[in-house]
Formats: sequence, structure tokens, C-alpha cells
Amino acid sequence: MKEYYTAKTVLITGGAQGIGLGMAQTFAQAGARVVLADKDAEAGAEALQRLSKQNLQAQYIPCDVASEEQVSALLRQVAEAYGQLDALVNNAGIADPFVGSLQEMEMAEFDRVLAVNLRGPLLCAKYALPLLQRAEHPAILNISSTRAFMSEPNTFPYSASKGGLEALTHSLAVSLTAERIRVNAIAPGWIEVGEWQKKSRRHTPQHAAHDKEQHPVGRVGMPEDIAEAALFLCSDKAGFITGQTLTIDGGMTVRMIYS
Repeated sequence: MKEYYTAKTVLITGGAQGIGLGMAQTFAQAGARVVLADKDAEAGAEALQRLSKQNLQAQYIPCDVASEEQVSALLRQVAEAYGQLDALVNNAGIADPFVGSLQEMEMAEFDRVLAVNLRGPLLCAKYALPLLQRAEHPAILNISSTRAFMSEPNTFPYSASKGGLEALTHSLAVSLTAERIRVNAIAPGWIEVGEWQKKSRRHTPQHAAHDKEQHPVGRVGMPEDIAEAALFLCSDKAGFITGQTLTIDGGMTVRMIYS
């Protein structure tokens, strides 16, 4: 893919840790000019150090995607630095899905999750649009979740936000056809990000046998699994794919488990 991504600009929100950082590393290895947007400045600085040690170039810009003012400023900086945007990866999100029972849930918590996980991608798409229009093969990729299709108890805000992101994906896809912008989503399952966190949160994961056995492929997922698919979906190799969601979960959601 290096011949494709050389001189291409890719913006990844929530790009300083976890799946976002995994994607940033993969896109940079493919030759892209990577911009990491993340509200965690400590994680952003560490992410740049991690990439620099591999001789990979990236830029970090602080941004809370729930803020229209900050998203607008983010895209202005991208425009000033690069002039266009080839791919927008909406990855930023509040990942802790559990909020307690329906009676215990604070509505402010619900509102904050939807503001980041659903409103954020829409804001980013809105302000990225003029830059995407300048690209030859522009793409938007939303990082959803298998929780858009299935739930554990008491995950109302997270599940609702990811379900909404699925709908937003196909809505954007059909709305941006005149702009030649393809819009797709990836729905990750269990992706282990312990070793892809900032130093203060980094840990080596320990997975029991039953953790692996619930995945037909026999293991828990890694950020690289998502990153490789993102690389494809944002490239012209996926030029006939839009409005779709690719589930990447090691087969977990198709396996029936009886307790």
C-alpha cells in the first residue's frame, strides 16, 4: 500500500492510544502523513515518541471532538499544514460501556457519551468536507463496535452511540456521493489495547483459556487487526465499497455460547 499512501494525509481522531494508535502506526508505515487528534496531551506526546523511534512521522493536535469549536480549529490546522485530506478516521470515543442500572444512570453521562461517540464523527465529517473534496479518492472511516448489534446489561449510552454511528455511516455514504466520498465503518469486537496505552495506563494483558475459546479464531483481537482493514477501506482498492460495516471480531458474534 505504500505506493498509494505516499503523500496522502490521514486524520485519525482518538489516535494517541489503543486502536487509534495502532492505525496511526500502520498508516505511517504505509507512507501516509498522519495527524493524530486526541484530547489527552500526555498520550499524544508519548504517541509521537513511539512513532519517532520507528522513524515514522506524525503530527499531534489536541482536540475534544465533542466541541464544534475545537473540531473546526483542528481542520483549519490540517488545511494550513497539508492543503487537503485523503482520509478521515473517526475513532475517538468514550470506550467504557457500563453505567449501572437504568435507574442509576446519570443523563449527563449519557449525553457526554453521545456527544463524543456520535456527534463527534458528524462534526469531523462536516468540517473535513472541504478538504476531502480536494482529494482524488477521499474516504471516511467510522470505528463502530459489535455493541451496535448486541449488548451486555447496562451499556445504554455506548450501545446507543455505536448503533447511531452505524446509521450515520450509511447516511453519510448516500449523502456524499456527489462529492465522491466513500464512507464505511469497522465494528471491532474484543481488541486488546493494554500495550497500546500511554505509559501510566499500559499493562500486559492476561487472557484465560475461555477468553480465547469464545473466538473461533482462537485468540483475542489486536489493534493491528483493525489497522490493516482500515488501510484497505481508506484506499482506492476499496473503491466499490461504501455505506458498509466490516465486523472484525474473530467470529465472536456468530458463535453460540451456552452457559
